[in-house]
Amino acid sequence: MTISLDDKYTAHEGRVFLTGTQALVRLPMTQMRRDRAAGLNTGAFISGYRGSPLGGYDQQLMAARRHLEKHDVVFQPGLNEDLAATAVWGSQQLHLSEGARKDGLLGIWYGKGPGVDRSGDVLKHANAAGSAAHGGVLAIAGDDHTCKSSSIPHQSDHAFMSALMPMLYPSSIHEFLEMGLLGVAMSRYSGCWVGFKVISETVEMTSVIDLAQEARQFVLPEDFELPEGGLNLRWPDPPLVQDARLQEIKGYAAIAFARANGIDQLAIANPDARFGIVASGKAFEDVRQAMAELGLGPEEQRAIGLRLYKVRMPWPLEPEGIRHFSEGLEEVLIVEERREIIENQIKQQLFNWRADVRPRIVGKFDEKDRPFLSHSQGLSVGRVATALAERILRLDLPEGLGERLRARAEVLRAAEARAESLAPPVTRLPHYCAGCPHNTSTRVPEGSKAMAGIGCHFMAQWMDRRTETFTHMGGEGVPWTAIGRFTDETHRFVNLGDGTYFHSGHLAVRQSVAAGANITYKILYNDAVAMTGGQSVDGVLTPQQITHQMHNEGVARIVLMSDRPDLYAPRDLAPGTEIRHRDDIDAVMLELREVPGVTVIVFEQTCAAEKRRRRKRGKMEDPDMRVWINPAVCEGCGDCSVQSNCIAVEPEETEMGRKRRINQSMCNKDYSCLKGFCPSFVTVRGGAPRKRRAQGGPDPSALPEPALPAIERAWNLALAGVGGTGVLTIGAILGMAAHVEGKVPMILDMAGLAQKGGAVLSHVRISRADRPVAAPRIAAGGADLLLGADSVVAASKESLSLCDPGRTDAVLNTKITPVSDFVRLRDFDFREPAVERLVEKNVRSRAHFHDFSALAAALTGDEIGANMMMLGHAWQAGLVPIGREAIRQAVELNGVAVAANLAAFDWGRMLAHDPDAVTRAAGPETPKRAALPEMSTEEIIAHRVRHLTAYQNARLARRYEDRLARLAGVVAPEALRAAAISYARVLAYKDEYEVARLYADPSFREGLGAAFEGDFRIAFNLAPPMLPGEDASGRPKKREVGPWVLPLFGMLARMRWLRGSWADPFGYGRDRKMERRLIALYEDDLDLAEHRACTGNARAVHDLLALPQQIRGYGPVKEAAFAEQAARREALRQALTDTPAGQSAAA
Repeated sequence: MTISLDDKYTAHEGRVFLTGTQALVRLPMTQMRRDRAAGLNTGAFISGYRGSPLGGYDQQLMAARRHLEKHDVVFQPGLNEDLAATAVWGSQQLHLSEGARKDGLLGIWYGKGPGVDRSGDVLKHANAAGSAAHGGVLAIAGDDHTCKSSSIPHQSDHAFMSALMPMLYPSSIHEFLEMGLLGVAMSRYSGCWVGFKVISETVEMTSVIDLAQEARQFVLPEDFELPEGGLNLRWPDPPLVQDARLQEIKGYAAIAFARANGIDQLAIANPDARFGIVASGKAFEDVRQAMAELGLGPEEQRAIGLRLYKVRMPWPLEPEGIRHFSEGLEEVLIVEERREIIENQIKQQLFNWRADVRPRIVGKFDEKDRPFLSHSQGLSVGRVATALAERILRLDLPEGLGERLRARAEVLRAAEARAESLAPPVTRLPHYCAGCPHNTSTRVPEGSKAMAGIGCHFMAQWMDRRTETFTHMGGEGVPWTAIGRFTDETHRFVNLGDGTYFHSGHLAVRQSVAAGANITYKILYNDAVAMTGGQSVDGVLTPQQITHQMHNEGVARIVLMSDRPDLYAPRDLAPGTEIRHRDDIDAVMLELREVPGVTVIVFEQTCAAEKRRRRKRGKMEDPDMRVWINPAVCEGCGDCSVQSNCIAVEPEETEMGRKRRINQSMCNKDYSCLKGFCPSFVTVRGGAPRKRRAQGGPDPSALPEPALPAIERAWNLALAGVGGTGVLTIGAILGMAAHVEGKVPMILDMAGLAQKGGAVLSHVRISRADRPVAAPRIAAGGADLLLGADSVVAASKESLSLCDPGRTDAVLNTKITPVSDFVRLRDFDFREPAVERLVEKNVRSRAHFHDFSALAAALTGDEIGANMMMLGHAWQAGLVPIGREAIRQAVELNGVAVAANLAAFDWGRMLAHDPDAVTRAAGPETPKRAALPEMSTEEIIAHRVRHLTAYQNARLARRYEDRLARLAGVVAPEALRAAAISYARVLAYKDEYEVARLYADPSFREGLGAAFEGDFRIAFNLAPPMLPGEDASGRPKKREVGPWVLPLFGMLARMRWLRGSWADPFGYGRDRKMERRLIALYEDDLDLAEHRACTGNARAVHDLLALPQQIRGYGPVKEAAFAEQAARREALRQALTDTPAGQSAAA
């Protein structure tokens, strides 16, 4: 079979592989082809506003522009949802124009659920006015029932009902084209705008669909007579005449059209049925899958007496079909997600039936009015199965069936309960990208608070940035116009993204000005709508324009801040606008919070993710400077993370404790980390991160062909990883490969905020063409394979709930990618052993647990190859039910790094077959530096003796060793270990001599050479005490110093014998005095511990002796830590003093 990626838009028959979003792109082209075949000269107009789960619809439309243009389909993004809907309203008025060049325009509007609410006014007006006879309107609403990527769960059904718009709800991607075409035909006939509801489980699904549905012909009702002149838009058309047509005729015309075309379907017919199930949309597929999980095949269905009815137009419910379905039933169970829509309509339809023939109605409540199905929780297959079993088991069932059903239900219930009880040791939260402008712009000064809105900056609420509460899109800061009148708090900051500002946020500023509020808007101009994929705003917006707009709104003061302030000339800005560097953000905020009225900071810095994209495409300058941290000089204080909030600053475990390193692959060259007050930062120009040379793939002909799993039932693969690392690509390759083989893939990508470094979980279900699966989600305990590209995500509740120790195999990458908690918590415990143990406990074994990242880097030259290596490993282990040739073809169709991906796949195969051969090919491991947590107390003491000797001399080392020996027989082992670490830290404070020694040491050059290649130049970032000046935060100013300083470092290192003497030129400084005082204080603490330690105060002794480990850093950072720990030290000393003498803690 010849397959092309363009098939999804160009094929006219057969089966195509595409996403739900791409099906919506194809839909208007299909309608145009049908219109042309019918002799109509039509076009299509699409407008809306992006938002998950339709966040990528506009991108796909733009990518398909050449296909759309051939079919006269025009895409014009809206500035916001209601203006887009107004434009679509205009598309139905084309025939009123004397110069019309088309017979009509199909109108398609799209928006996230809250956008439907926002557009209520225009939807009501436009639906009352009607659609054109050769036009028609589909209003596509993207709902997020479970608030996966929204600020509130939402359900658009009621908004469509309020506007009297019929609403279609396809159950899966397989119905998008047919139901979309039906909706257009219904709109043209009835004059109604037609709602088209999608959710992530349908529109974010990828599968193979049959194009035969596009050939379906729709019929006009024979039992409904249209009024003279029809029901379509006309002019003039007085409001009450419009309303009468809408209220009295149009809705019933839609119902008649639905009935004539069999929109609702009897999915399971049983003439002797007594129990009926009604479901719509996703819930229908959940019911089908739940029945399969319960073992309710055709024979069991007959024995129960079961009917199943699929409602594809939840509102208005077509009455004749539901009445006919309900005849003879004892009970009707309605399964709907969130608020009931169908249930109330059924009750209305059956209300007048005699009590002896009217079935019981069970849905959100049972027959005794007790809560049954949740109004708020999302439905899962397990929950639906439990509900079905509970109702069916009330019936009189044949012998054995009830027991089998009860047992199956109990298995599913247990799996759901086990999933709920899971407690992952570590959670991966979304975070700003490395180098994101929000890392700086969302800070607020001490004593102030900020308010959030919609956009990436929303995440500041979980980043300890004193950002509290949020509003809907366009209302940012307006709550303060009320709060501020009744509180002694005088001011608030408000974050407002440029996308939201352009959408509607400028009106919030206008409201705040009108109310006279004391508020500072930080308008975050990132030059991209990063939340939904990096689109540009839908029009022209520049920082200069914003200053003029704000000036004309009457704000009190405007400051434009940028990392490139030299690009802005005062003559281009509004009068009075100040231009400041972004480094002055703290000072500017302190100034503006004292200014009465509304003030504005326009913070200009390009989105980091967009910078990366543009640099890759050669559309933006890529600075040749990188930053490297010398781990020997680094104190692990975390100030670089505090200053930068950057996820690319990662932990590096050493024998001296946790330090910091820069993830060069992740770094977007923002350089904010350089603001950390630390001399360990080295800037590297002209060099590139060193990569190991790819070895090419192994010889696959030497590998045996594995026995692939037979798929008598669906084969379920769960792919767990981090957004932006290629996990979704693996799912797409598997799906395409299954399509190549004639199998039926169904893929659901649960991404949420994955594009911000959050978790991503893909459900991949592969089945035979004659046994396609129903629901895209894998049921609890239903995974055959867990492919864990990230161990933290693999250990999440969402991932492990899909696993069963008796069924699920796992291929796990054991490398832990740091989680965002580390940015805030410098000593965060990643709990790597606990993470692996939790995964191991929930799968068959740990036989396929490897550090795939390290192997990929060694064998393919890049860690990015780990995902394909894992797939190859799983395939060779017989855990993937797709042939190798089909996978190869899918990789080639993907067209990205084909040779490298195929080589990685083959290395994964080799690892599964002969792991020793792969280990040999990878070469000798780089000697792993000992990590402090893995060292024994004896090893720590021996290491520190060597370190202190090199630091100063053998006498200092003996002082350390002798003091610990005195302590050893008195305190508990944990306390002795703490003292061994702390005392060495206190004695070997990093002064100018020590920093010079560490840079003069050959290990510095070795480490730098291992990290970079090429002809590079280096510079150091220092704050020499003898040089004056402060930075924007009031700290001593750091300066870049060239490599000429290296000989000086060597000379200074040799002069360390001066340390602490009267001739020490640095010894009179404030920092050095504090550090010498710390030695004296700690030796007092050692004395106290030696004399007062007992079993009753062992914890206090340990904490006192460990206290200096919290006093880290340089200059003002260390000084602040010293002051912070002083009170705690006194409290611990008092606790020891107050404890009665008792048995030695060392006993």
